[in-house]
Amino acid sequence: MDGGSGLNIMYVETHDGMGVDHVHIQPTRAPFHGIVPGKQAMPLGQIDLPITFGGPSNYRTKTLTFEVVGFHGTYHAILGRSFYMKFMAIPNYTYLKLKMLGLGGVITIGTSFQHAYECEIDYYDHSAAIIATGELAAIRKEVTEEAPDPKKSTGSFEPAEGSKEVLIDPSSPEGKVVHIGTTLSSK
Repeated sequence: MDGGSGLNIMYVETHDGMGVDHVHIQPTRAPFHGIVPGKQAMPLGQIDLPITFGGPSNYRTKTLTFEVVGFHGTYHAILGRSFYMKFMAIPNYTYLKLKMLGLGGVITIGTSFQHAYECEIDYYDHSAAIIATGELAAIRKEVTEEAPDPKKSTGSFEPAEGSKEVLIDPSSPEGKVVHIGTTLSSK
């Protein structure tokens, strides 16, 4: 569960473990950020899958779109904000519970603190392995190379060619302006 993530992410190992054929993955050219600091990640594609929570007497099923990624993770999938909205699910991170409304009442999904601890250990081991391989040093070097020039002023705006300056409020003594493109269509 990641209420801060805008995407539902599924690792390719999970996808393959479910026995779903790769022909169902729809190609995408949209990268996303936040998995590896300072780098963009390119998914293998997207897949729509029906997801069911609950049991035979009280369940809820919806179709979710997952970004399928080709790198290793310590989880099977990450459920993001679109999951919470679609299922109207409420997480409680303190008690490791997830609640949503089903056909027969409230569905509660939970785990044990022991299992959560084991997941944290797996995550730590995975992170340590990345650091040990030198991959982190390569990522840091690449991020440093892509870092913005500190000598360049970030507060200045350079208008594109083909723009004109228009006063925002002609009656204001401040004289604030906006740049409008002159090559835009009438729409």
